[in-house]
Amino acid sequence: MKTILVTGGAGFIGSCFVRQWLTKGQGRLVNLDKLTYAGNLDSLANVADRPDYTLVEGDIGDRELVEQLLAEHEPEAIVNFAAESHVDRSIEGPADFVKTNVLGTCELLAAARAYWSKLPNAQREAFRFLHVSTDEVYGSLGKTGAFTEQTRYAPNSPYAASKAASDHFVRAYHHTYGLPVLTTNCSNNYGPYQFPEKLIPLMILNALEGKPLPVYGDGQQVRDWLYVEDHCEAIRAVLARGKVGEVYNIGGNCERANLDVVRTICEIVDRLRPGLPHSPCTSLITYVADRPGHDRRYAIDAGKIKAELGWSPRHDFASGLENTVGWYLDNSTWVDRVTSGVYQRQRLGLGERATNA
Repeated sequence: MKTILVTGGAGFIGSCFVRQWLTKGQGRLVNLDKLTYAGNLDSLANVADRPDYTLVEGDIGDRELVEQLLAEHEPEAIVNFAAESHVDRSIEGPADFVKTNVLGTCELLAAARAYWSKLPNAQREAFRFLHVSTDEVYGSLGKTGAFTEQTRYAPNSPYAASKAASDHFVRAYHHTYGLPVLTTNCSNNYGPYQFPEKLIPLMILNALEGKPLPVYGDGQQVRDWLYVEDHCEAIRAVLARGKVGEVYNIGGNCERANLDVVRTICEIVDRLRPGLPHSPCTSLITYVADRPGHDRRYAIDAGKIKAELGWSPRHDFASGLENTVGWYLDNSTWVDRVTSGVYQRQRLGLGERATNA
């Protein structure tokens, strides 16, 4: 039976991938996760007791641990989700992003190379290292155009810079050492189980509870929204059929301005929870100082992955957002458990105090 090592598999996107992989019976899976604030084992409750699943608490920067796991489980692939991923947190503390996203990825690559180099020929040929990255490495777009795999890197936030550096190291390990790598760059993910520091779950929960809905600047920053289940299906396609050394951009073809997303969430919450004392929820929209270095627009051209691997998203934004809002409204226990610590749904990285709309 095929075995893979997944890093960061208790996070939002990683846990979705783990659930998909195991429920579809694709093989054994070892999940290495540091279990930071954003790593939530409740997101893996329905697969936790499976005999084909192993959870290991640890850091990708722990070279000795990674080498031990590779020797013990002999995976045919590594899928690297492990990352500090919130732009606002990177503004407040860039060093943690360098430590995990850059140095941690370098340690993981080094361990993978040492393991791969000792495999028998057939297993060396089959082995893959898939690195999951972001469209933010490309910087900001104007009113037209979309990021392609050939777009020049121009990261504008500490988070984006750390992911760009990790992408370059992955590329270098392929071209210098021959490590069979694959890289994916995705647009903004959303869906169930996302930690509520991100825009969509934050707005859903605040709207439900009658708290302010903080919108950066004028709210006209545009993002391409990708339903997390679609993203993980794309990653599985790249892992199975992607060409070694190649980059694949993954997008949802769902461009929306942030303010429009918030207003749509308000409409859905008003409809699914009629009679809220603070309705309509749009009255809660609060404009706050824009985030430093805030990119204006992202858009992904996913033509390559569609043409070469036959993947395209199955969810449009309307149905995906409806599913997402409904999930958060129906899963208050999960929400309470993940927000019971230090994070209390405040916007991070703000320059000035909020002003009401």
